[in-house]
Amino acid sequence: MTPQLTWQKSSFSEDQANCVYIATTADGTIRLRESDTPRTILATAPAQLTALLEHLKRQPR
Repeated sequence: MTPQLTWQKSSFSEDQANCVYIATTADGTIRLRESDTPRTILATAPAQLTALLEHLKRQPR
């Protein structure tokens, strides 16, 4: 049986239509989903998510 995840909405998600949610599993794996397709869940490790976020922060807007 898969344990229930506790999802937290990103603080950067302002409206109901464009929300990103994050959850952490018992083994430390991070799960990500988007409000438009909540059944599609991405899994990653904390180090990989940190690397992605650092890369995105360096990108011009």
